[in-house]
Formats: sequence, C-alpha cells, structure tokens
Amino acid sequence: MEVKTSLLDNMIGVGDMVLLEPLSEDSFLENLRKRFDHSEIYTYIGSVVISMNPYRSLPIFTPDKVEEYRNRNFYELSPHIYALADEAYRSLRDQDKDQCILITGESGAGKTEASKLVMSYVAAVCGKGQEVNKVKEQLLQSNPVLEAFGNAKTVRNDNSSRFGKYMDIEFDFKGDPLGGVISNYLLEKSRVVKQPRGERNFHVFYQLLSGASDDTLRKLKLDRDFSKYNYLSLDSAAVNGLDDAANFRTVRNAMQIVGFMEDEVQSVLELVAAVLKLGNIEFKPESRCNGTDESRIKDKNDLKEMCELLGIEQSVLERAFSYRTVEAKMEKVSTTLNVAQAYYARDALAKNLYSRLFSWLVTRINESIKAQAKTRHKVMGVLDIYGFEIFEDNSFEQFIINYCNEKLQQIFIELTLREEQEEYVREGIEWTNIEYFNNAVICDLIENNQNGILAMLDEECLRPGTVTDETFLDKLNTICAEHQHFESRLSKNSKFLTDHSLPHNCFRIQHYAGKVLYRAEGFVDKNNDLLYRDLSQAMYKANHSLIKQLFPEGNPAKVNLKRPPTAGFQFKASVGTLMRNLQTKNPNYIRCIKPNDKKASHIFTESLVRHQLRYLGLMENVRVRRAGYAFRQAYEPCLERYKMLCKRTWPHWRGPAREGVEVLMSDLQVPGEEFSYGRSKIFIRNPRTLFFLEERRRQCLQDLATLIQKIYRGWKCRSHFLLLKESQIVVAAWYRRYAQQKKYQKIKSATTVVQSYTRGWQARKLLRELKYQKRCEEAATTIAAYWHGTQVRREYRKFFRANAGKKIYDFTIQRIMQKYFLGLKSTLPSMSPIDKNWPSRPYLFLDGVHKELRRIFHLWRCKKYRSQFTEEKKAVYEEKLEASEIFKDKKALYPSSVSQPFKGDYLEISKNPKYQKLNSAVEEKVLLADVVNKINRANGKGTARIFLLTKKSVVLADQKTGQVKASVPLPDLTSVSVSTQSDGFFALRLKEGSASAVKGDFLLSSEHLIEIITKLHHIGSTTADREQLNVDISDEFLVQFKQDKVCVKFIQGVPKNGNSVSCKRKNNRLLEVSVPTTA
Repeated sequence: MEVKTSLLDNMIGVGDMVLLEPLSEDSFLENLRKRFDHSEIYTYIGSVVISMNPYRSLPIFTPDKVEEYRNRNFYELSPHIYALADEAYRSLRDQDKDQCILITGESGAGKTEASKLVMSYVAAVCGKGQEVNKVKEQLLQSNPVLEAFGNAKTVRNDNSSRFGKYMDIEFDFKGDPLGGVISNYLLEKSRVVKQPRGERNFHVFYQLLSGASDDTLRKLKLDRDFSKYNYLSLDSAAVNGLDDAANFRTVRNAMQIVGFMEDEVQSVLELVAAVLKLGNIEFKPESRCNGTDESRIKDKNDLKEMCELLGIEQSVLERAFSYRTVEAKMEKVSTTLNVAQAYYARDALAKNLYSRLFSWLVTRINESIKAQAKTRHKVMGVLDIYGFEIFEDNSFEQFIINYCNEKLQQIFIELTLREEQEEYVREGIEWTNIEYFNNAVICDLIENNQNGILAMLDEECLRPGTVTDETFLDKLNTICAEHQHFESRLSKNSKFLTDHSLPHNCFRIQHYAGKVLYRAEGFVDKNNDLLYRDLSQAMYKANHSLIKQLFPEGNPAKVNLKRPPTAGFQFKASVGTLMRNLQTKNPNYIRCIKPNDKKASHIFTESLVRHQLRYLGLMENVRVRRAGYAFRQAYEPCLERYKMLCKRTWPHWRGPAREGVEVLMSDLQVPGEEFSYGRSKIFIRNPRTLFFLEERRRQCLQDLATLIQKIYRGWKCRSHFLLLKESQIVVAAWYRRYAQQKKYQKIKSATTVVQSYTRGWQARKLLRELKYQKRCEEAATTIAAYWHGTQVRREYRKFFRANAGKKIYDFTIQRIMQKYFLGLKSTLPSMSPIDKNWPSRPYLFLDGVHKELRRIFHLWRCKKYRSQFTEEKKAVYEEKLEASEIFKDKKALYPSSVSQPFKGDYLEISKNPKYQKLNSAVEEKVLLADVVNKINRANGKGTARIFLLTKKSVVLADQKTGQVKASVPLPDLTSVSVSTQSDGFFALRLKEGSASAVKGDFLLSSEHLIEIITKLHHIGSTTADREQLNVDISDEFLVQFKQDKVCVKFIQGVPKNGNSVSCKRKNNRLLEVSVPTTA
C-alpha cells in the first residue's frame, strides 16, 4: 500500500504562509529563513509558490521527484514547483481549462530557471512519440537561443534575462504538446551600446568571438580579442563558471534543432558582427566655410568591412552618418550632423539593428514551433518577466517595468478574489466582501488616455517646438499635482516644498510595493526612440536579404511621413494585449526571491528579502487569502487525517465522509464560527483551529505509537519464548536420536567383526577343497590332451603335404594385396586434374589393377574439380574447349590464346558514355565488343571499326562517331575463313542473294580472332533453327568483293614494318598477307 504524506507532515516552519500564526512581516521573514536554512526553497501562499534562489544544485529536480509529484494533489506533498506545474497541466488536460503561469521577481531571483523547470516537468509528464518528442525538443531548445541573444551578465545575475518573455504552449485533447508561440517585451537594447560597470553586453557577442572557428571569424571579419570592440566591456568579459565557447556550440545546435537553415544562421551572425563593427566607427569634428560644425569618420576601415558584410554601398552609409534629411509635406531639408549627433545616430542604429534582429529571431522561432493543426488547442502560458525594480537611479525603463508589475498585481488581486468567490459559491458558502488595496488608481495615473503619465509623455514628444525633460516634468506638475499617489518638488501640494529628499528634476509615485523616485532625465529621448530616416533608407538599400526585412520603413516607395509610435505607446499596447490574454486563462503564480546579492549559497540577507517581500506584495497576498477562510480540505482526506481523534470515527468510519467530519468536529467541541461545511470541503477560518487539530493529532499519534510499541514488544517477547521452547524440544529430540545412533553403530560394528571371522574360516576351508578338486581335473585333462594329440598327428601326416602349399600361397597373395592398398593410400597424388604423377607398380602381376585404379582416380578427381565450377566458369571453359576443337593443331595463333581469358566486352560499351548512342542502337545483349580492322581490297590497308556480336547479328560501326556501318544477321553468315598462320585475319562469308551480301564479304583483322570465331561458332551450335557455322582454315581462300572474287594468300616472310602482319595488293585478283616467321 502506498503511503501518502501531507503538507503538514514533518513540516519545517510553515509550508503554507496562509497558516502562519501570528502573521506579521517579521514572522513571514523568519519562516522563510528557517525553511531556507534547511534547503526548503519553496513555500506556498495558498496556490502561490514562493521560490528562493539557492545558488547551488539541490537533489530535488530528479526524474524520481517528477514521478513523485505526478498526478498528486497540490497540498498532498511538501511545497515544490513541480506541484504547481502538475496542477496546471492536469487542469488543462482533464478539465479543458487554459492555464497561465506567471513568474515574477527581480534579476537573479531565478525566474528563467523556474520557467525551465516548469517546461521540463510538462515535457516529462506529457505523452511520448516521435512527433511529440520533436515538438518538446524544439520548445526546450528555443531557450538557449533566446538566452544567448536576450540575456547578459549583470552585477546581480550572471545570466540575467534582459527582456520579458511570454510563451503559449499549445496541447491537443490528449495533453500532448503541438507547438507554441513566444512573445517578447521590452528588450533592454541600450545595453548594446553601453553597459554599467561590472556588467557585460549580451552573451552572443562573447560566445561568437570565443566559440566560432577561425574560418567563420575570418568570413565575418572579426578578431577574438574583446578589447578591439568598443561595445564590449572588458572588466567583466570573462565570467566564472560560464564557458562561452561551449555555449556557442550549444546555441548553434539549438538553432539547428529549432529549424534554422544554415544560410539564416550565417545571416544572423553577420548582423551580430555588423553591430560590433558599428561600435568601432568614430567621428571627428570638421568646420565648414559657413561656420557650421559637421562630423567626419576617422578611420573608414571598420565602416568598409561592415558595408561588405551587409552589402551596402560605403558612400551611402557614410552620408547617412553625416547628414539628416527632414521631410515636411512637399519639402526636404538636409542638415549636417555634428559629432554628438553622429554618435547618437550610430548608437541608435546599433540598438535598432540588434532589437529588430531579436524580434526577427522570436518570429522565426514561432514559425518553427507553431502548431500545424487548425483545430482548437488547449493553451498553457508561461510568463517570465521583470519584477518590481527600485534602484538608486530609476529612469524610463524602471517606470515601464513597474507599470507592467502594477498591471500584473491588479490582475493577480482580481483573479485571486474571483477564484476565492467562485470556490465559495461552488461550495455553497456565503461570500463576504474582502477589504484590500485596489491599485487601479495607480494604473489609471500611468495609463489614462487623457491625463495619464504615458499619454502626457507621448503628447510632449509630439508637440512642436522645444521639448525637454523639464517641460515634461512641468506638465506632470500641472496635471498630476493633486493626485494622491504622485509627488513632486514643484507640485501644488505644499507639503513637499520642504522635502529635500525629493530633487527638482524628479517625481515620485506611490506604487503598491512602495514609493519609487524617478529621474525625469532621458524620458523624452527614450520614449521617442528615433532612428533617422536616412539610416533606415541606407539599411533598406543593402543586398543582405535579412536587413531588408528588418527595415521595411526604408523603402522609398513606401515613405510614411507619420511619426512612428513611441516606446511607451507600444509597451502599453503590448501590456494590454498580455492582460487580456491572461484574463482568459486560469492563473498560477511563482514569486521568485533572491536571498542575497553575493550569488552565494546559505546566505540570507534579511533587508534584501524584506525589500522584495514588500514590492512583490506577498503580505497583501496572504491577507487576501486569509480574509475569508484560511484553510480548506476535502472531506475524505480530512477524515482520513483526523479520524483517530474521535472514538466514533476510529479506526473505520462506515458512513459518508461529511457525516464523519461532522461527528469528529462535534466530538472535539470546535466552536461553530471557526469552520463551515461546504458541498465537498470543510472550511477552517483561523489557522489556530488547524494547529489545534494538528496538536491533538500529534498527541494521539504519540499515544497510538506507545500502544503499538507495547503490543509489539509483548508479541516479540512471546514469540521469542515460544521460539526458545520449540528449539529446546527439537534439540533434545535430535540429541536422543544421536545417542541411540551411536549405540546402534557400536553393536553393529561388533556383530560385523564376529561375522567376518566366521565367514573367513568357512571360505578358507572351502578354498582348500576346491583347489584339490581343480588339480585333479587339470591332471586328467592334460593326460587326455596328450593322448588325443598323438592320435591326431598320427592320422594327419598322411594329408599335410598335399594341401599346405595352396593355403600358404593364398595367404601370401592376400598379405601382398593388403600391403599394396595401404601403401597406395598413403602415396596418392594431389587433386589437381593436370597432375600426372602416380605411384610406381610394386609387382608385375598388379599391372592391370594399377592402371585401372589410376584411371578411376583421375575420373573421380576430375568430377570433384568440375563440381567446383560456377555457371559462368563452365561457360568460359566450354568456349575454350570449343576453341580447342576448332583450332588445335590447325592454327598457329591458337597456343598463345589458351592462357588468355575470353573477356567478351573489351570496350565496356554499356559503361562508356562515348558509346552510349551505339549501345542504345543495339537492342540485344552484346556478347563481344572489340575494335577490328576492315581490310580495303583496293590497297590492302585497314580501317578501324567497332565489332559487336549479339545472338542475332554482327554489327560494324565507326570507331570515332559510333555510327553503324553494317549489320549482318547471323543466318546470312555461311562460313568463316582463316589461315593456318599466326595472323589475326579472317573473312566473313555471306549467303549469296541475301540483303547483307550486296557489298560482298568482309575481310577483317583482330587481335582476338580465336575468341570471335569461337563465339560465332558457339552461337550457331546452340541455336536449334540455325545451321552450324563452317570454319575454313587454309592459307589461301577466296573473298567476294561486290561482283569480283579476290584471292587472299598468306605467305611467311619478313614484313617491311617489322614483326607485324602486312597486307599488300598484288593485282586485282590477289591480296598477299605477309606473316612473320615464328621461331
């Protein structure tokens, strides 16, 4: 039976802050500290998970832990992020409810790691299969890509996410992942051009320079030395525990898994290299004749290399850095840029280039991981976004981030209260209004379309005339001065006139997490986020395909004179979309807390944690949760846990669980106002009541444990006594048996000795009698034998000499034959058919047998040798045998051809592309292909021709062009004439009157004469409907050339051209062939 543990068992501190008693900020902190010191990094606030960053590896994320929390009730086990992930996944799968998991906290609190744990848990518990595993792998591998381009080392975190990320993971009806969609928010693009001291630029720059191959860096025109690039900070270039080279390989592999093509990866790396090159471009001042200042590029080498990477004309980009064109209605005005403006333009281009590249990466990843099916999907969203930020110097970025957190806090309160109210209604318990701080007034102060801070900032940016941060602050002082959550030194509220902690160029907002002082400097510029149109158009002119996608506004054909939307407006719209999306889903919250600023384990800084506790609104969360009933539990597990507190319910309750709980609470005399009965749960108002039940249960368990121990010890002692008693009986029985056995053995041994002596005496007596009797019988037998021998010899002497000679002869012959066969067995020759050795004959009378055995042995080994042949080898030997029958002792060329194998296709006509056309012209299989010389009767000279032989015809073709010159069907061939000499001449004699005989016979010369004529003869002999081809071997024969017959005569002599055969025309009727004399 499986033993289930509870959230309340073996609890270190309080696992659920809702049960904390008394509730105060100090007790909250002390409970977190106690759990953190015991490596309990997760704590609940109802269904909210608080996660403390341990800054070390803990053995609580193993596959065994995944299985432990799989399909378990949320409060069934100790607090863990897996419990929340499992609850969200099961609600999505079983109840068809879309889920969202909101992860918040400051940089270094472990938000990114928490999102990875949630995704890895969901991937582990959902279905399996090739397609499902591919989708899971793509979803998980999107993280390394986004971390490389969107994360950086900060003073608080070595892998800090510098953007907000929301991922919707889509599932089918079975709960298997189909794909996902990623949304990104507010990338910190200012980090591209400037990093605070002790921090780094985005990881990808360092990974590229450390991990790329030398060949890749050469193509990108980069050097490994970080110090050569102005945009890379040097004081924190190397980070302990961070291997940039290995991470670069991981990112390349992840991009491949997600679905990036190789050319896309190369384009992305080129843009990263271009950003580094852009930072090295520097400007110098130059005065014009009209007295105005302008800027010029100091060293154009980096500009040149950047232009080569992006395919931009150098002059176009150089002009865009020096001039700015302003377009109004139908007029264009071009002004020069001074050095400060040029640097501003350079940095603006770098920031826009990188941020647009990052947005393109997110879009490209979405294309790869999006669900393919068009049916409705179940969705689980994971939000990993900045927590509330309060720094010494807070600017526009902190203002935007805190505005987002205000919206998240607002939706958290609304959804938490709605969830509480729905549960109360579902359980039939009366709902009472809960008093809480509603931060809608702060959200309205920031986002109101008429007089909100963002609206006034946009209005100030769009206003003609001189616009500065001071004019923006004046406008705030005018419009927001009476707002209770807005404070300024120059506002109409006179109570701040003497507040010297509030500088003149700052304003303060009372957020739900506390007061935050914002410096107005930079608000207007950062909200404008301007990129000069000249730079956009220069980028659009690039030959780089990706650049054109990133700067569509640079298209001259689509010039838009409208001012682009401000950064604040875009972020407000994105936050609105996100909030609408979250409101359609069931929320799950993970609040991440950083225990210290040293990134060290086992250190708990109380002031830092207190600060985070306040701005995350955790105390507010607990108060909202405890405003109604602090604890609720289903009747079955409640009765199972506390049934031992009542005699009527212990050990087994036979009725419904609710009735058992009612009996239990009545017996314990718990006040009625402390709890309420719902339809399926009991609701406990005060944690004291729950702790009272737990204390009674603990005491009862101790009593039960004592009772169990008492009964067990009694049972154990009785069992031991009975075992000893049983053992004593067994030992006594075995001893008595052993004693009787020993006594019996002694008696038996004595009896055996007496018996042995008696039997020995009797045996010796009998032996003496038998020996005497045997001697008597032997004496009588010996006397009889001698007497019978004498009688037999006397009778046998008469016949011995007549028959002894023949028997001795037969015996001798038999021994000689036996010796002969045994000697032959040991001296047999080898199994080779051409081995002519045979043992010599030992005796003359064995001559006939000796020869017959030699013949039989030779036939037998020939048969064994033939049985080893393949069909192809048999065919070759059959042709060789046929050649022997035709030419042996008739043709002087034959002996030299015996050792040469018949290859057949000497031209490899089917493989050689030169003869492809000729091969296609011949329909049958080619049996022989060779180059022959066709002899001209006019001069006796030869012309090279390709000779092809098939089962039906002989084809002659031109050697150079492959064109068929003649095709002779084999039935038209009557005979072949050759000489007896060592030449290669042969004449194909054609049937008179046939179509092939129009031009007469063919006189040809070939080095493979024997093979050609053998194959011709073999085809004729194996074809049933064709006459066998005659082979005429003579030194003089007639050849029909058209209408004339010419005599071909072969003579032996010394040809003029050395050792080769020569043919010469003597007259119109005679061709003389000179053959070298063979030695």
